[in-house]
Amino acid sequence: MTIMIRHFRQRLLWPLQLMPRTDERLRLQPWAAVLERPGSPWREAAEMRRSRLHERHYQEFVTFLPHVQRFLYGDSARAGSARTGGGSSMRVLRRDDVAAVRLHLHPGQPPVELAVEHIDLYFFHDVDVVMLHVEVHADALPLPVVQELLYRFGRAYPPGWDGQGEPIHCARTVEWLGVDGQVLCASDAADREAFLDFVGTHRAPRLTAHWRWLLQPLRPELDEGADDDDGLAPLRVRQIEYHRMPVMAWLALDDPAALSRADFIRLGLVAGQGAQGEAGADLPFAAHHVADFEARHCYDRFWGAGGAAPFTRYLCCGHALVVVGRADSRFFVDRERGVLAQFRHQHFLMFLIAHFQKAALLMFSDRLVVALDALSIHDASSVKRFKRAVRGNFETFLRFTHRYWFHDLSEQAQTRALHRLCADHLGLDTLYPEVRERVSEMNTYLDTDSLRRQANTVVRLTVVTIAGLIGTLSTGFLGMNLLDEAGSSWSRRVLILVLTLAASLLLTGYMIVRSKRLSDFLDMLSDERLTLREKLGMASSAGDAKT
Repeated sequence: MTIMIRHFRQRLLWPLQLMPRTDERLRLQPWAAVLERPGSPWREAAEMRRSRLHERHYQEFVTFLPHVQRFLYGDSARAGSARTGGGSSMRVLRRDDVAAVRLHLHPGQPPVELAVEHIDLYFFHDVDVVMLHVEVHADALPLPVVQELLYRFGRAYPPGWDGQGEPIHCARTVEWLGVDGQVLCASDAADREAFLDFVGTHRAPRLTAHWRWLLQPLRPELDEGADDDDGLAPLRVRQIEYHRMPVMAWLALDDPAALSRADFIRLGLVAGQGAQGEAGADLPFAAHHVADFEARHCYDRFWGAGGAAPFTRYLCCGHALVVVGRADSRFFVDRERGVLAQFRHQHFLMFLIAHFQKAALLMFSDRLVVALDALSIHDASSVKRFKRAVRGNFETFLRFTHRYWFHDLSEQAQTRALHRLCADHLGLDTLYPEVRERVSEMNTYLDTDSLRRQANTVVRLTVVTIAGLIGTLSTGFLGMNLLDEAGSSWSRRVLILVLTLAASLLLTGYMIVRSKRLSDFLDMLSDERLTLREKLGMASSAGDAKT
């Protein structure tokens, strides 16, 4: 018998990298390019306004530590920073024109329609990362359908096609529906040739049409067309991670204990439905591979018959966070104070912060690679651009570290444990020191190169000074003048001055050109280990080499 999911909620997060902008204001405030675009469907969300503050928002706020609160919600106007004006370091835009999404998961099967709760864009001060957030929900869905939705919905592009030309590992078609049920945009995952041609031309994957449409006016970096219809240059984005979007899910069913171990593994690791499409099917992976699944991926503090929300289990693999509980538990389904409220607020923000940190670290690493690829050591302008890129990346990384990087988000046991579980699976504690070392090494290289250039300059100037000292002492001894031209005419004195200046310039220029060899000659003369004969012999050989 197929298990029914009474209430289902799914949230997708898609981290993207914002490409450099030429306009200084839009570089600091990229969300302004979205809001100011004529006909843009996005508006600024205001969840934490005082006039609209609900108890679930208050509980969300007090869950986090003070430094995380300042990041998420900002300071008061009196204590706010000059850059953010006391507001949050995170800006949220929202669109309301999409009411539902219809998915055809497999050929010949009826479509699944999900109501759209929110579609948001999350921007962050000083970090060129934007995150697309899509939240959908539905009631009374079979467990295999839910497993397939988790597995197939959040795909930026199809990873391949079968022998019949059908896309694999993703939905066959996805359609965004408006408030009147009209199709706003449909996916094109079945258009195999378009994806093959794009990769062959650009050496980058092509996003499916429904995701490109949802991002507008943001555009993929290699999307065709330089300008929008209004003549303005679009804001470009680049994919950072794998084509599978991080996903959160909340499942309410009659009896969570009726789920088999294979069902939990498929949900926790987002492995899709079983071979027969039924609950209790065989394990999706080898038994030894999932032998420690409960220890590594399950948070079972509330997995029992007691408590306000009995038999509630949290499953986490880093890429996904899934919550399973009883549909008849009032606390589990409570949108204001219960598990559902926690899932939609504090747990979502915890999940978002972890994936934002990973996306930002990957972006910093990618920027170093891009800077190195564009470097040509024989081109002075290329070297200057490389230095500016590395210095800018280093400065931005410092701001990211002090504003957005923290190990602990909360002192509440549940949120703290879930965050640690998610961060460990994402490998944040390993990724951060690796990226920090790369950024620091590149900046140290530039510092070392600058010191080397300064040292060479000092050596050259020292050689020129020594040579000039000889002439100064020779001609300035006792203040005497070799040529007494004080009584000469102005024209003669000006001529002598010009000739002397030209000779001085030529001599100084020659000394600078030959300063490296002269420096080696001075080093040789100052070497006390050499005899006078050896020094004279080396000086004559050096003179022969010069001629």
